[in-house]
Amino acid sequence: MPNKKDDKNAVIIHNREQQIVELEDLIMKTVKNIIIGFGKGGKTLAKFLAKKGEKVLVIEKSNQMYGGTCINIACLPSKRLIIEAGNGVDFVDAVNGKNKMTSMLRGKNYHMLADEKTVTVLDGTAKFTGDHEVAVTLTNGQVEEYRGERIFINTGAVPVMLPIPGLAESSAILDSTAAMAQAELPKKLVIIGAGYIGLEFASMFAEYGSEVTVLDLHDNFLPREDDDIAAEIKRDLELNGVKFELGVKITKVDDHTIYYEKNGESLTITADRILVATGRKPNTENLGLKNTKIKLTERGAIVVDDYLKTNVKNVWAIGDVKGGLQFTYISLDDFRIIKNQLYGDAQRKVSDRINVPYSVFITPALSRVGLNEKEAKAQKVEYELKKLPVAAIPKAQVLKDPRGLFKALINPANNQILGVTLYGAESYELINQISLAMKMKIPAHVLRDQIYTHPTMSESFNDLFK
Repeated sequence: MPNKKDDKNAVIIHNREQQIVELEDLIMKTVKNIIIGFGKGGKTLAKFLAKKGEKVLVIEKSNQMYGGTCINIACLPSKRLIIEAGNGVDFVDAVNGKNKMTSMLRGKNYHMLADEKTVTVLDGTAKFTGDHEVAVTLTNGQVEEYRGERIFINTGAVPVMLPIPGLAESSAILDSTAAMAQAELPKKLVIIGAGYIGLEFASMFAEYGSEVTVLDLHDNFLPREDDDIAAEIKRDLELNGVKFELGVKITKVDDHTIYYEKNGESLTITADRILVATGRKPNTENLGLKNTKIKLTERGAIVVDDYLKTNVKNVWAIGDVKGGLQFTYISLDDFRIIKNQLYGDAQRKVSDRINVPYSVFITPALSRVGLNEKEAKAQKVEYELKKLPVAAIPKAQVLKDPRGLFKALINPANNQILGVTLYGAESYELINQISLAMKMKIPAHVLRDQIYTHPTMSESFNDLFK
């Protein structure tokens, strides 16, 4: 028989718990969805949830970052400057045009969310105080506390600064973010790091007329790329005035002077600006995650499963903050995965992403999807190699840019495309056609026999896949 005293005690406990929750709600505001960071995945999710009638709180640290990294300090402004350099536009004029563009886009992104009735955009710094509790320090110093039924962490990544003596103290130092805010063209620029970010900046500043030197720890240039592709890229950059010092050890920085060793010799180089382009790391350091059960990797990335869920229920991570590929379009696909969980069949997942293309916006651009020769050989994958010099493409001659090399790896058993590397003009557009063909398992001969408009870079596939 049920014990009436036990039932009475249970009711009392329940009532007290309810009173505690109600009291906490007076102190701490509860919202359905908290999104920390105004980046691509987060803002798209906020807009979607608003259209579903859900309340959303979007917390953004800086009012100069509405829309995220890509719009304000990375993809779009950098590509605008790259294009203007190719058009012969003066650096100062190009920067002014870039600033107008980012300001316009930032405003549009802000109003895209702030004008929604169920969305609140809060300017402030978010810090977890518990698994679902966040304290927000506003720009005026006031602190507001919120509890989120769902929390989506979308704080992106930040530049890595190397522990080189004197580097942080140098008045000449720039990271990739500060480089985008430069209003004056440096006469002499030293870039530390010959990775993709460093090479994009090297290519761009050289186009504007800076004397650019790139220093890198590794002897091999672009070690992930095939040797013939890497050699073509290095040659073209050098012809454009970029100098390379590879296999160096930087010992210290004294304001505008870098001290380094190469082949046992002590050397120095002086520059107006020193750009550190040694990668980016997940932006988790000041999130207060030690106050939660949320797990991090050794590199500080938030650990997520195949559905972008953290180990804490109803807490997700979107975009660069979770590590992996740091691309805007990956963050957008993260949104699709979460959307599918909340308002779909919950079947879409990270591991579904295969053959993701990428482009490096040097001049001309490098674009890839799938395997290259190095990777195919390492994995012992059989392939048939196709190569086409860009100079053989009529449109490249029209563009007055015949530099580059196109390569394709084909499975000899079924004619499926294993991977393509495109180094040449407009490759950043072409690679998307290849990626789609690979996803849809369209064999190479279909691209070979396709009718393309003329003159276009797309018609190069008629010859590449012969």
